[in-house]
Amino acid sequence: MWGFTPSAVALTQIKLFDLSYKDCPPELAKGAVTSGTTMAANCFIVTGKAENSTNKTVYDADIFGRIYDANNDLVMQNRTRLGSIAEVPPGISNFELRISVPANQPTPLKLKQFKAAGFSAQVRK
Repeated sequence: MWGFTPSAVALTQIKLFDLSYKDCPPELAKGAVTSGTTMAANCFIVTGKAENSTNKTVYDADIFGRIYDANNDLVMQNRTRLGSIAEVPPGISNFELRISVPANQPTPLKLKQFKAAGFSAQVRK
């Protein structure tokens, strides 16, 4: 017996480029990095451009990348998923991502291997 099978929602790759970062504005800078104990943290906003080369909006695009401090130490150990972009329209658009970095890690930060992948239809409602 044949049943209806919904079409698969494929992952769409998004190119991220022109990356930079800046200090968070004071209202966003409050917070802490925690792993059992509360540690002082610096808040940064990573900004850049996202290129969606399809003709459809991409939803729930997970951002992956590596962030290193001034000593080339990883800022987020064992973690490459850094956040997400709710919607990426066709073409080139701006994005930003808030990150918290332990205060004992020296700047400037180095942003490497950034990319994103999302879906051609909304997955989360």
